[in-house]
Amino acid sequence: QVQLVESGGGLVQPGGALRLSCVVTGSIYNINNMGWYRQAPGKERELVATVTQGGSTNYGDSVKGRFTASRDNAKSTVYLQMNSLKPEDTAVYYCNAEVRERLWASANNYWGQGTQVTVSS
Repeated sequence: QVQLVESGGGLVQPGGALRLSCVVTGSIYNINNMGWYRQAPGKERELVATVTQGGSTNYGDSVKGRFTASRDNAKSTVYLQMNSLKPEDTAVYYCNAEVRERLWASANNYWGQGTQVTVSS
């Protein structure tokens, strides 16, 4: 059973920084795209960042220049470094991964349970 476990959320002041981590465990043959999404109260879930297996990244417009996504394929882990945080970054952040569990299987999309990030003075 594939599981995604996030860590690193918390309370931070505006202008501060946090680093989120997400490790994928279970039956893994390989992992295609990994990424982060977020959902604020009363809003739809939105893209924060994605990272391909080769390390190419894509960011949502609201976080470009402030957030950096990366991954360690050997550790099946994706990271999100968040700098210059703003109150509007407050949300539950969800990890996402496209996991292929066997050589001839198609990839399935998995989500973590989410970690709360609150930016407030």
